Amino acid sequence: MTTKDYYQILGIKKNATEADIKKAYRKLALKYHPDRNKNNKDAEERFKEISEAYAVLSDKNKRSQYDQFGATGFHQRFSQEDIFRGVNLGDILKDFGLGSNDLFSSLFGGSGRRYKTHPGGGFSNFRQSGGRNNFETIFGGEGFNTSQASPAKGNDVILPLRITLREAAFGVQKKVSYLSEGQKKEVSLKIPSGISSEKKLRLAGKGSAGPWGGAPGDLYFKIEILSDPVFQKEGDDLYVEKQIRFSEAALGTTIEVPTLKGNKTVKIPPGTQSNTKIRIKGYGMPKIKSSVSGDLYVKISIAVPKVLTKIQREHIEKLSPHGL
Repeated sequence: MTTKDYYQILGIKKNATEADIKKAYRKLALKYHPDRNKNNKDAEERFKEISEAYAVLSDKNKRSQYDQFGATGFHQRFSQEDIFRGVNLGDILKDFGLGSNDLFSSLFGGSGRRYKTHPGGGFSNFRQSGGRNNFETIFGGEGFNTSQASPAKGNDVILPLRITLREAAFGVQKKVSYLSEGQKKEVSLKIPSGISSEKKLRLAGKGSAGPWGGAPGDLYFKIEILSDPVFQKEGDDLYVEKQIRFSEAALGTTIEVPTLKGNKTVKIPPGTQSNTKIRIKGYGMPKIKSSVSGDLYVKISIAVPKVLTKIQREHIEKLSPHGL
């Protein structure tokens, strides 16, 4: 059931109200209830689906997490015990002629050991029959005992964190403000040297509070490195563009190139062509948790003046017959 759409199962839209959800569940539960569909496995499966869908969508916290993380992510955080904890199906199913207490015992019969849910739940007199409890019989699984189940962990929270290229290269200690459940909070965050975009920094226990007293989730900051006015980053390598004159390209020259460590003198060999890349080893981005760095590449372009002075034109005209 983990990949099914709870809204689709109940036949409602994502903006459905609590009343819409309750109405849809009551209608489908009356139709597919096992007592009305004796020995009908398909109806039983349908009843299980709609009951689970209602248990999630009728609870604001569970519904919020389902909407945020989707079916797969939701089921990674909530066990089936968590899903049905605190849900009162008895009052909704009074149309079956059943009371709100001893709900599944009334549905399926049996006697024996009692199981209690979290205070306020609807399975307060849930019983075991024939060595297996009724909830286990209809919903599968073993050992369902909500009085002993641990409260669900709170949501993990993932927030974007934009940093400069130099902050990523050298590392930095930052104070980060963010909103959590409507409240402004601030944390101190150490960003390691060499971190790259898409990496996540985790702060344990700083996420959303757990439902019913459960442990809080974790807070993750997802790194985004901002564009730099000088360097382009590709993996651990950096690229910088430098423009030289035609005469410098033809005869060779030396130029000053910016690096993360300051300017560096670079030799341009005679006959350098436009778009030539000159590699400066070890002047790129540091690799995280390593003493090794990427490389810096200087991309050469040759400047062609749009307007020539009289003297420039005369000299170029003299050189033109010689292949220049």
